[in-house]
Amino acid sequence: MTPLVLLPGMMCDGRLFAPQVAVLGQHRAVHLAPITEHDSTAALAQAVLDHAPPRFALAGLSMGGIVAMEIMARAPERVERLALLDTNPRAELPAVQAARGPQMDKVRAGGLRDVMRDELKPNYLMDSPDKPRVMDLCLEMAMDLGADVFLRQSRALRDRPDRCEALRTVRVPTLVLMGAEDRLCPRDRHELMHDLIPGSTLKIIDGAAHLPTLEQPQATTAALARWLEE
Repeated sequence: MTPLVLLPGMMCDGRLFAPQVAVLGQHRAVHLAPITEHDSTAALAQAVLDHAPPRFALAGLSMGGIVAMEIMARAPERVERLALLDTNPRAELPAVQAARGPQMDKVRAGGLRDVMRDELKPNYLMDSPDKPRVMDLCLEMAMDLGADVFLRQSRALRDRPDRCEALRTVRVPTLVLMGAEDRLCPRDRHELMHDLIPGSTLKIIDGAAHLPTLEQPQATTAALARWLEE
């Protein structure tokens, strides 16, 4: 059975996919690939490829999806199927790039928790009774990874290339999935990816924003299971 490689989002680790690993890992090998040690998407993609099985299914959320698209640009023959979750194929907008500098300065000055709590994570989640629990987990993951990872990942995201042309060449079963209330990577970006990738499936998860793996784990796991089995 094809192994599955999972790429988490910015300042997240394998806990982002814990509900999915608990189910999907019962019947196949699941590899959680960190994307923390380099400050370019090219280097991050190569590090994943260096440690991944020869051929694998690949799923990435947010920054993980951006690295997944870089992998498809570099080594498409290694990937048997692709899932892009709550992500964006475009290069970063100038306004977003400009905001990264002040955030990085705050983190260098010891303000990682404040930046994650006040500027980033509130935009990740929709209001729900479960929001405080998920927010606490997000902050825990971020603080465990630390400031150096934040700075490297910020540079990688800031300087990433547009990967729309790479998506036009994808010829493997592909799932494009998003939380219906995602404000960071809105629906038009997912419709674009769906349109660019021939034969892809677009799945919208109700009751979730940027982190459907944690906000609506059962629905997200079911969608990934269908993608892996089709």
